Amino acid sequence: MKKHDQDFMRLQNKKTVYEMIKVRSPISRALIAKITGMSPTTVSRIVGELSEQGYVTEFELVSNGLGRKAAMLKLVDTSVLSVGIELDKHQYRIGIVDVNGVLLYSRVRERLPEESAEETLNNIARVLQGMIDSEGVNSTRIAGIGIGLPGIVDDERGEVVFSVQLGWRKVNIVQQLKALTGYEVAVDNELKLKALAEHVKGAAAGSKRTVLLGFGTGVGSALIIEGEIYRGESNSAGEIGHTTIDPNGALCECGKTGCLQTYIITSALLNEANKIRPMDTIEELFEARKSGEMWAVQLIDRALIYMAITINNVLCMYNPDMVILSGEWLEKFPEIQPDIEQLCNTRFVWELLRNTYGLQCTVLGEEGVMIGSGLLAQTRFFSLD
Repeated sequence: MKKHDQDFMRLQNKKTVYEMIKVRSPISRALIAKITGMSPTTVSRIVGELSEQGYVTEFELVSNGLGRKAAMLKLVDTSVLSVGIELDKHQYRIGIVDVNGVLLYSRVRERLPEESAEETLNNIARVLQGMIDSEGVNSTRIAGIGIGLPGIVDDERGEVVFSVQLGWRKVNIVQQLKALTGYEVAVDNELKLKALAEHVKGAAAGSKRTVLLGFGTGVGSALIIEGEIYRGESNSAGEIGHTTIDPNGALCECGKTGCLQTYIITSALLNEANKIRPMDTIEELFEARKSGEMWAVQLIDRALIYMAITINNVLCMYNPDMVILSGEWLEKFPEIQPDIEQLCNTRFVWELLRNTYGLQCTVLGEEGVMIGSGLLAQTRFFSLD
């Protein structure tokens, strides 16, 4: 029993030192000992073990003064790797993420809407293995795979409960992808993972309460409170796109009528646009707006109004200090952000809340879900023991 307790304490101390180097690097042994209360000897022993395992490297910090150069510690970037995947209706993105959440390599591939879950996962496994081979990635350093997708996800069971965009219901994606790749797999809603990435590395760094909104093939949100994802009872918190705006409105892909997203999502707007003339992409619609075609101006302006309404609603519900705008609309057409801000400030955001939050576009853009998924996999599956 005593040996078990000693082994447990050694592992806990090792994890503490590792996390401190990860979060606060560059950092010295002396500062680690001071902060943790461990003896300098204990810290040096642990650092030695981490160095032998290839996790930590030491370098001299050059100063402008005449004093002794300080020996500083940092993690070896490629000591821990993970795979981050974003899966959407028309494409999937696969990336290799390092221990600091940096995207090292990535691939983007088209997905056909009629593909079954089995076909999609087989394609993902094939592209992933090809990337590992072509880039010379040390697969023994890969802790696992994280995958983000739109819809309701049971993150504990690894199951896609329901995804309107993918057309999937009750798909255990974790079991299937693990069988195909051999890696441990974690799955979650894409916006939750994107919000996590923005909190760690992007626009929400330092925020205590962040809402991330996604506008594109769907409409959704994610809430980060004190660094933790707010999930709700069934991990479906944030599905704001399916709140009812007009019970007599258009039929949504989810089967209900009058959902918020029917006024904003790309497919709904293209359906409207095709009543005027044939149009296949959102880029064509924005080009028509840019050319001054009044019907296109009105169609997009109406969508922007509903975006501003969405921002007001999340401000009233969650009172965040930061709202991040993301998704296809903002990432492809960042020029609409000032229009949304003006609508918020002049018409739609409750006056008492107008000076209580920051509003900005995603910093990580198209890489956000891959980075967040990779970070999720590292958190779930990497263990120093």
